[in-house]
Amino acid sequence: MKSAVLVFPGINRERDMARALRLCAGSEPAMVWHTETSLPDGTDLVVLPGGFSYGDYLRCGAIAARAPIMDAVRAFAANGGLVLGICNGFQILCESGLLPGVLMRNAGLKFICKDAYIRVERADTPFTSGYTTGQVIRVPVAHGEGNYMADSETIARLEGERRILFRYTAPDGALSPEWNMNGSIYAIAGILNERGNVLGMMPHPENHVEPEIGLTDGRGLFAGLGHWLDGAH
Repeated sequence: MKSAVLVFPGINRERDMARALRLCAGSEPAMVWHTETSLPDGTDLVVLPGGFSYGDYLRCGAIAARAPIMDAVRAFAANGGLVLGICNGFQILCESGLLPGVLMRNAGLKFICKDAYIRVERADTPFTSGYTTGQVIRVPVAHGEGNYMADSETIARLEGERRILFRYTAPDGALSPEWNMNGSIYAIAGILNERGNVLGMMPHPENHVEPEIGLTDGRGLFAGLGHWLDGAH
């Protein structure tokens, strides 16, 4: 698997992401600066990591979405390439038009940094093939604007097309307002585009991949991507 991690000013999770790809998927990612106009030849996966691109000025991800490299990312996705955006990366994908909806201020108007339980809604995608449908995984969140919102028509389409890939739940997988920590509509933690090759999610699976840190629930996402792409070649 040949991967590329985008780097914007203010992004701070690019090295965490690179390490997760290296450890779990056997991929040595290329680090691609935001002013580049093309992706490395043969790229299979593009990752937009978390952080605070451009200091989260204007709206989170709004400036990064207009970076030169994003034209190449849009073309890559249009050709079926896999794109993963985590936290600020999810915000950038929404701002760039690659995913619908918007990430608003958390319902409690406070920055949240803690572990979350998220339920895998389907396991037949490149991003979730390392899990089972209904599996609950524990991964960290760290955001102030993770409250996913969209109009009723978009939400109905996401539901009807099974494009909601992750939801915030209780540890047993039950939906509960108290476990939907940022107030996202329908407890949405991650969504797919229409084609199923672009995923945006707020939690950080890359930070739970090593037993030395405590939990390894995030490994399934990266290992699954690696197996999926290896099988596609």
